[in-house]
Amino acid sequence: MKALMFGWEFPPHILGGLGTASYGLTRGMAEQKDLEITFVIPKPYGDEDQSFLKLIGACNVPVVWKENSWEHVNYRLGGIMHPDEYFWYRDHIRYDFRRIGTNDLGCIEFSGRYPDNLLQEIDNYEAVASVLAHSLTFDVIHSHDWLTYPAGIFAKQISGKPLVIHVHATDFDRSRGNVNPTVYAIEKRGMDWADHIICVSNLTRNTVIEKYHIDPAKVSTVHNAVDPIPDVDSFVKEPRKEKLVTFLGRITMQKGPEYFVEAAARVLQRTKNVRFAMAGSGDMMNAMIDLVANRGIADRFHFTGFLKGRQVTEMLANSEVYIMPSVSEPFGISQMEAMQVGTPSIISKQSGCAEILDHAIKTDYWDIDAMADAIYAIVEYPAIYETLSKEGRDEVNKITWDKAGLKVREIYNRVVR
Repeated sequence: MKALMFGWEFPPHILGGLGTASYGLTRGMAEQKDLEITFVIPKPYGDEDQSFLKLIGACNVPVVWKENSWEHVNYRLGGIMHPDEYFWYRDHIRYDFRRIGTNDLGCIEFSGRYPDNLLQEIDNYEAVASVLAHSLTFDVIHSHDWLTYPAGIFAKQISGKPLVIHVHATDFDRSRGNVNPTVYAIEKRGMDWADHIICVSNLTRNTVIEKYHIDPAKVSTVHNAVDPIPDVDSFVKEPRKEKLVTFLGRITMQKGPEYFVEAAARVLQRTKNVRFAMAGSGDMMNAMIDLVANRGIADRFHFTGFLKGRQVTEMLANSEVYIMPSVSEPFGISQMEAMQVGTPSIISKQSGCAEILDHAIKTDYWDIDAMADAIYAIVEYPAIYETLSKEGRDEVNKITWDKAGLKVREIYNRVVR
């Protein structure tokens, strides 16, 4: 079976959990030897792991015919793809996209990020999808998150192949209910066109059914997993007197950073033997800096900025507690990464991962007193810390992407006729 997947991020260049989940799922699915995956992203950088799939950069697929020599294409793209592939795509342009700005190769420049003109990039990505749909052979289309739903729909319209969309989050999660009508319309259209919908948690599945009015029969839950850390034993907590409690993620209203700060203030009323760190970036960063100052805890609080790669694992490994107070978290992977390195986790009951984790402490996102009590107990009582550390590590090591991949394959088998 051949799957054409549309995504927006792919490691090592990621901006959030979407890229991590896309990588983990595709790598887990690649364990199925009869499955070929072609994964499309707006802009690759050339250092992505392609050992288990074929990666296509939308920025390298021509949508407008430009006369070019083999030598010129090789000079421009030779380090990324074979020039013959470029000409194959060029020969399968079927629509007039000259209204879109293109470069000397007839390709669209993508930022590879989430720019201010994101909706325009989504439209441009849809144009690339049309060329690929005419150029490639595949059995099923798989679109990851709302940014790629229009591309998936266009590919379905052209090829007649079934479309599976993967809901990693909805705008109800990102906006605390203050939904952007344009984004909602894109999400709704994707769900209506989809032959089947995969959600990362039952929490998200319920949102899809209730808020988007989708038939429950075509919505399934496939929980995320976590990639094993190959050198996990190399991450050892540095001995120190003061304990470290960490929030790691986008500093946005979805993630509930203000509840972390408020819980920190309450813990520091009971003990000074602890420091707090907020790792990440986002539109609430300045507001959180002000809140920390207003609560008088700036001397015990640190803002690290955005971390990536090994920096993330080192931060988690050096923490005594990881906390994820998300207001609405479709799933969440960072808390499982923390548990992999033996760091006890406190997660909100409003998160999808709470559905499958038994050895993490769960509180309501708004219950800062319960959060503070849990933090205090872990940093002050070694027996609680040791139990959560060991049991949590054992638990997450059994939650693997290959199992998630098998569930996705079952869905493919149902929709491919």
